[in-house]
Amino acid sequence: MKNQKYRFALNLQTFAGESEAEKRLKEIGERRIEIRGLLTGTGEVDLDKLETELRALEDEEKEIRQREKRAAIAASIQTGETEARQTAAFTAGNTPADPAKEARKAAEERGKALKENRSVTVGSSNVILPKYQASDIRPTFNEVSGLIDRVAPKVLLGGESFQQPYLKGYGTGDYTAEGTDYATAEPTFGYADINKTKVTAYAEDSEEIQKLPAADYDGEVMKGITVATRKKITREILIGDGTSGHLVGIFSDAATAIDAATDLEISVIDEDTLTNIIYSYGGDEDVEDTAVLILNKKDLKEFAKLRGDDGTKIYNVVSNGNSGTIDGVPFIINSACKAISDAATTTGQYSMAYGPLSNYMLAIFSDLDVKRSDDYKFKQGMIAHRGSVFVGGNVVSKNGFLRVKKAATV
Repeated sequence: MKNQKYRFALNLQTFAGESEAEKRLKEIGERRIEIRGLLTGTGEVDLDKLETELRALEDEEKEIRQREKRAAIAASIQTGETEARQTAAFTAGNTPADPAKEARKAAEERGKALKENRSVTVGSSNVILPKYQASDIRPTFNEVSGLIDRVAPKVLLGGESFQQPYLKGYGTGDYTAEGTDYATAEPTFGYADINKTKVTAYAEDSEEIQKLPAADYDGEVMKGITVATRKKITREILIGDGTSGHLVGIFSDAATAIDAATDLEISVIDEDTLTNIIYSYGGDEDVEDTAVLILNKKDLKEFAKLRGDDGTKIYNVVSNGNSGTIDGVPFIINSACKAISDAATTTGQYSMAYGPLSNYMLAIFSDLDVKRSDDYKFKQGMIAHRGSVFVGGNVVSKNGFLRVKKAATV
């Protein structure tokens, strides 16, 4: 219930200078201070009466504020209508209002609004704007070929080496005369040695990077260790030279399961390239249908660009990121391949590999171990990140892949 002693009829349109509203709000504030003094004093007070009076003062103050707000909105609408009339007059060819005069009037209106404790909006171009920082980090293009996830894994935690036997071929029976020895027809075997190699990655960032930015830079550094490790391994599956501490890549002479005599040489990508690759792979009795073509993105582009005499596409290339199909034949992109279509690729360099990806075994001798430490360069506030994994790899099937190399241009 409101205390009638402190209520009065409020008409904002009659306020001027030190407005009645401002004066009354000041009185309300002073009365609140008096009530606070009574409540904290030692004399006896009527708590119910003071509580009722405080509620009345709060209601009255709220009513004054609301009416001031309504008046401000009405004034804003009126100003907008005035500007609209001036615009219409200008459009009709009349002389527009004096800009300097209008600017002074707007300034006076803002001053009056501030004086009456009303809010004032100023254009954003008139103040210093804060700088904002994104809370996320936009990713870059994929840098890891999916080849690493599609070869045959072999988990041998704690191991040092692994030897995988494979069948080279079967013998052939022969005619035998009575009383003579049977024809020898033993199957022959080979062995692919897979030895432990150590792949590492290292990175540093500052404590400011870890603590201050809104974006998770430190998390990206940690992720980068894993990406860097996978990036190296997926390239080495193709080009590892097989020396001590290195993987044996498909293109390496150390991949003894592959007979170099089966390598296919081509100089350009044309309408017969895919057919020649498919029918050159495998044994004499079958055409394999589960193989994958590993190639450079530039050569994939050449397949997609080929056109017949009538302008139709020679190959139907369907891409899905790092992989896809060429006329239904699966492919996977790996930048370690030297593109045949690239003038910088020299004669004899390997450009493609075709075969079932399970014919390459990647042995995992340890888990990927990623660690972070602030002990190194502690004085400089630098945080070190390192990752390591022990792996090995080799081709484990006889002529498991058809290797395509660049031939001399005719």
